[in-house]
Amino acid sequence: MSRVAIVAALEREVWPLVKHWRVSDKQHGGRSFRFFESGDAVVVCGGIGAEAARRAAEAVIVLYQPGIIYSAGYAGALYPAIGIGQVMRPARVIHVGDGSSVSIAGGEGVLVTAASVASPAQKRTLRESFAAQAVDMEASAVARAAEARGIEFAAIKAISDEFEFEFPAPDRFVDAEGRFLEMRFALFVAVRPWFWLRVIGLARNSRRATRALCDDLQRLTSQENSAAATALEPFRKEAR
Repeated sequence: MSRVAIVAALEREVWPLVKHWRVSDKQHGGRSFRFFESGDAVVVCGGIGAEAARRAAEAVIVLYQPGIIYSAGYAGALYPAIGIGQVMRPARVIHVGDGSSVSIAGGEGVLVTAASVASPAQKRTLRESFAAQAVDMEASAVARAAEARGIEFAAIKAISDEFEFEFPAPDRFVDAEGRFLEMRFALFVAVRPWFWLRVIGLARNSRRATRALCDDLQRLTSQENSAAATALEPFRKEAR
């Protein structure tokens, strides 16, 4: 059992955090998942999009029975003033498709989950429709998996693209399992030099977001592991 589970889309989002953690490959629902474990924390990277996030969340809940599950990763800013690397722990997560939502005690602001990466025009619409500060593609799916199993839910998101940032929809570079097809993306960009500067900017911004996200997650997991160690201390003394 783990006290805290974290569901991210891609390993690159959380790699500085998990690179020295224990790795376990396990099966659930006919699929293989890679889990990173440290103390009472476990991380799984399920892939891009709601369906991939749902599968990963269900797998980590069934296999590790956590007390709380987090959706962690990148998000897009819905306001020009929100900068790269800002970390958000929302008080509310809203599913854009049907308007359903979940409230999170102690959070601040609104995160919306959309089916695809939003353009600046779409971001403006999301901001005006939901009074939201950021948009992602996975949080509401993790929230629904948590609700179905009676598990507490929360989210931690780092801004990786600013309000005005625009790039071709990545759907064509993501397979049915939520995996990002890097070679296909590289070939697409290679013959379109007008995208090169934006790709460089995206990579730089993603690194900043990763550092900020992992710093926050490191504090979170350290607190959880410390709390678990404190709770177990009376049993350890009795055993001695």
